[in-house]
Amino acid sequence: MNTDTRLEKPGGSGPGTSGPGEADESAFSGLAERHRRELHVHCYRMLGSFEDAEDTVQETFLRAWRRRETFEGRSTFRAWLYGIATNACLDLLAKRRPRPATDGEVLWLQPYPDRLLDELPADDADEPETLALARETIELAYVVAVQHLAPRPRAVLILRDVLGWPAKNVADLLGDSVNSVNSALQRARAGLREHLPARRQDWSGGEQDDGTRAIVRRYTDASLATDIDTLAALLHDDVRTSMPPTPGLYVGRDAVVTYWTESGFQDMQHLRAVPTSVNRQPALAFYHQQKQGDAYLPLTIDVLRIAHGAVTEIITFHDDQFPRLGLPQSLPPDGTA
Repeated sequence: MNTDTRLEKPGGSGPGTSGPGEADESAFSGLAERHRRELHVHCYRMLGSFEDAEDTVQETFLRAWRRRETFEGRSTFRAWLYGIATNACLDLLAKRRPRPATDGEVLWLQPYPDRLLDELPADDADEPETLALARETIELAYVVAVQHLAPRPRAVLILRDVLGWPAKNVADLLGDSVNSVNSALQRARAGLREHLPARRQDWSGGEQDDGTRAIVRRYTDASLATDIDTLAALLHDDVRTSMPPTPGLYVGRDAVVTYWTESGFQDMQHLRAVPTSVNRQPALAFYHQQKQGDAYLPLTIDVLRIAHGAVTEIITFHDDQFPRLGLPQSLPPDGTA
């Protein structure tokens, strides 16, 4: 096991538990940078925004450097950084204007590319349950649900249930009692259940199986043909669709189909799709050709949640997300990739 790259609970020992106080800036930066991706994912869970998470990680590293003398080796260097990152997120949430979050809709939500999630440190010793938990807690359904929690209970939930911190360490970080942390955790879990689909299997797709891939192919073909009837047949009765940051949440097959029809989707032509994946979910990047002979340009990205043989949620993102997802900025007009 590589204890340098494994997410550890505070209070442990191992590489990186001493030295930052004496390190020069270059050496300190090297120690911190090896944890950048997992800190970024942590801040993303807290904030729901890829861009806000990037800014917060930069703030975390700045604070860590300024406070390097306070690292006493009583926890791992990684845990020390997580504590600073958590407080940086809480400070950002306290300073920015409240953002309204309706049930199932978070207008500041941004996707997280799987290609970047693949940079997270792997540990061959991880149990399947741990891997499943990591996957479930990065899916959009979970990230959206977490955004409905007040900041401090949100932090408690993520530190306790996602990162596995003991209650005492969370209490020390937040300046609360263990009883207060445990109470906040129970409230956060209850609040989370209110905003997640009723059954766990409804919101955790897990690894894509053959059935899921078949639905994605059918969804792709029907979308390119702008065949609303076929698309409707793929939808679950209580499907939900939204398009952050554009307001509007549509719930139920009829409401979604009406929205598609009224928006003129069936009249669109010259579409192409590139399969991708974000937040450990299947996604399709759509491109549109304005005039014959022109290149196909980015249009939207549909992120799908599939359960029980049907599409249960579609979150659509705008074309400004294409560069972050590593998608091409255009496709050639002749149909070749």
